[in-house]
Amino acid sequence: MAYPMQLGFQDATSPIMEELLHFHDHTLMIVFLISSLVLYIISLMLTTKLTHTSTMDAQEVETVWTVLPAIILIMIALPSLRILYMMDEINNPSLTVKTMGHQWYWSYEYTDYEDLSFDSYMIPTSELKPGELRLLEVDNRVVLPMEVTIRMLVSSEDVLHSWAVPSLGLKTDAIPGRLNQTTLMSTRPGLFYG
Repeated sequence: MAYPMQLGFQDATSPIMEELLHFHDHTLMIVFLISSLVLYIISLMLTTKLTHTSTMDAQEVETVWTVLPAIILIMIALPSLRILYMMDEINNPSLTVKTMGHQWYWSYEYTDYEDLSFDSYMIPTSELKPGELRLLEVDNRVVLPMEVTIRMLVSSEDVLHSWAVPSLGLKTDAIPGRLNQTTLMSTRPGLFYG
């Protein structure tokens, strides 16, 4: 659960979210190094006289500033592609849950069991108990097993919705007439909001 004035991500609950956090840190370090180098070069150009103007026309310098960004982009793209394929992969799910978005509530159906479905309505602010979170508490929570691959089928009845659980690294759009699919696996027990 996020808390007020939080600067970072929520604690990772799934292997995919852990990979996303590592990728974020990797990319942020590359951006930080590039920004530091550019700031250093700009400050150098503003504070010193250009005595070696012949170096600005050198073939080697042009080669370096063409090849170096290509290498940096590859260093960002390869981990990103690996994570994208990991997120798309479905390894023989043990449970399938169908999620239908309605204008003011969600409907859930455990498709592996007969007649196991329910609606989940948001609790109005006036009915919240002390300690419950406004706009996040519902009357019927989805209960899912831990350390099991779960396939979520997400769609909508009427309007566009977004089914998201940040600590699991999930965000899937619910679009009327379209069935989207995502996979999740929780590595620890808990109550996760989205």
